[in-house]
Amino acid sequence: MTPVTVIVEGLATDAQLPDGGGPFPAILIRTPYDRRRHHAELRGWARNGFAALAQDVRGRHASTGEWHPYENEAADGASTARWIRQQPWSDGRLVAVGASYAAHCALVLTLNAPEDARPDAVIAAVPALGAAETAREPSGVERLLARAGWWAAHGDRHDSSEDVLGKALAADPGLFAHLPLSELPRRLGRSLPSWPGLWRHRERGRFCSRAEHAGVPLLAVGGHHDHFTEDTVTLWRGWGGPSARLLMGPWGHRLVATPGPDAWPAHRIGLGELYARWARRALTGDLASGHGGAVGLGGSPLWVAADTEGEPRTQHLRALHGTSFTADPERPVSSEELTVSTDGTPDRCLLVTPPLPRPLDVLGTTEVALRATADTPSADWVARLVAISPAGTAERLAVGAVRRTDPPGQDAEFTVVLGRMARRLPAGTRLRLEIAGHHFPAHARNPHTGDDPVTATRLLASRREVDPQAVALRLPVLRTRPAPTDPVQEILR
Repeated sequence: MTPVTVIVEGLATDAQLPDGGGPFPAILIRTPYDRRRHHAELRGWARNGFAALAQDVRGRHASTGEWHPYENEAADGASTARWIRQQPWSDGRLVAVGASYAAHCALVLTLNAPEDARPDAVIAAVPALGAAETAREPSGVERLLARAGWWAAHGDRHDSSEDVLGKALAADPGLFAHLPLSELPRRLGRSLPSWPGLWRHRERGRFCSRAEHAGVPLLAVGGHHDHFTEDTVTLWRGWGGPSARLLMGPWGHRLVATPGPDAWPAHRIGLGELYARWARRALTGDLASGHGGAVGLGGSPLWVAADTEGEPRTQHLRALHGTSFTADPERPVSSEELTVSTDGTPDRCLLVTPPLPRPLDVLGTTEVALRATADTPSADWVARLVAISPAGTAERLAVGAVRRTDPPGQDAEFTVVLGRMARRLPAGTRLRLEIAGHHFPAHARNPHTGDDPVTATRLLASRREVDPQAVALRLPVLRTRPAPTDPVQEILR
């Protein structure tokens, strides 16, 4: 059966009702990615007894108005929630559901809308918490490639064109090298008036600070290979509602549809059925209180309890190359290539561990402590951890970046957080640690002048010195084999 389309205050909304007379609890998905893509999902929710609705956000696809990302979602979601509760098929209970930007819509409705419009539960998958969180690392370093791709495809337009950036890069492989980055829309041949304003959002954490006051259950879902992993975990940890569950697997941004190279068959989970079962228990108050959930340990078939954390263990590293190197923004270290040349002038410091004598289970936040020097007034320090298999193949494990403004030539001690890992590393694996000044085009190039990387027009090379004796790679290692758990049982507990 095809969903019925209605217009709710100018917002195109498709509704799928279950068989029977009702009334029913409702599911609301608000999305900029075209509500019609959710028709199969709506039918699945309806088969499970929910009235399911998908809505185009303001200014997108069939909805009227102007599209301003992250600006109108609480108010528009509140209007829609009130409308749903007034319908004869509604029993008044509502679950806000979404992934990526749609998760943002669900969360702002839960946390920012007036009390009479708030949902009774929320499912947030790979949540894009806000403009600052999506545009920048916690250290402030700009996430260039991901934001350029999203803005080119969806920004300042009524519909979407997923291949805009790909076509532009095919025509001009050096597209991101042109300065200033603020003029990228002109080189794309598109009008994107909101692009420069995106980078004025610098303050992260406002959204999660409100989560401690949440009054409803949360199911947060993410992937170890997703760029919003840290935000997903932070949201879950800080959630103040009666119940918070985390499901984190070795997946990318599309979750089970994009398994990572370390995913096993045991990590395939039917998310739709699990969401429906969780929502039913959330609405009937049958979830245990507190924080719980499950994390898939990549490289193994195991799921472990979400609060499982390894103990920091410092790994021995041997310097191979580049304890003195030049970070040249004209020739930045590539974020897309793992091959490292040791010929010519070094562009990074390269260190390596001995082969692991036995398998290593790593679960938690990985950090690198440094003592280093730059001869420029501004410097980014990027740490990339790569696994080299016994067969010699390379796989990126984690990346972290910090921006420093130490006096030129002065030693500084600092830590680069590489983020969360959940991985079993086989015996014989060597870990390669790269310390560089750039990670481009995933991140914008620091021009080393002190100017904003988005508006800078001048670049300087930066001489770097790394004290190899002071480099400490701290991995969160499980001391014993973790106790396995059933992820479905943990989520529905």
